[in-house]
Amino acid sequence: MDVDLIRPTRRIRSIVGIVSAVVAVAVVLSGCTSSDDDSRDSASAAVPSAAPTPPVTTPQASGGAVSPTPTYNPPYVDHVEWVQTAVGPSLQVHPTTSGRRTDDPRGADVAWHEVLTQAPDADTPGMRAQFDCHWQFARLVEPNKPSWNLEPSRPVVTDQVMIETRCNPGGPEE
Repeated sequence: MDVDLIRPTRRIRSIVGIVSAVVAVAVVLSGCTSSDDDSRDSASAAVPSAAPTPPVTTPQASGGAVSPTPTYNPPYVDHVEWVQTAVGPSLQVHPTTSGRRTDDPRGADVAWHEVLTQAPDADTPGMRAQFDCHWQFARLVEPNKPSWNLEPSRPVVTDQVMIETRCNPGGPEE
């Protein structure tokens, strides 16, 4: 068989795979919307964290010109609060500006540690999976969402199901 005929087919399959992945992410991102805070019971306790660190501006050379590039440092979580919802308890994670904008590859781990410092009882696989989904997708789709809401009653699911359910496996967002 002619190798030149095989390569374009593989390239097309690769492009189709990439497009499919982009469409899946777009679907997830379009569904990560804020919930109506009026539906929540106000019985909650806010736990403030350290004051947010303003972004540090680092000069970057660009074609002979120097342009500032912000670097967003921890803390990534301003505070967390437990609230009661129709599905039970929900941990509302309130990110800082740095938490909303950082591109630090270790950011999710650092932010999760900050959450656990304020709410040690949130240390469950399902809660971490919901947090990671919000970190990866919700903060990109809706960067100013007041909080990322994590419910311990939600089931532990595969990454694919987490994405398909818009970070809310087992039912709609509360």
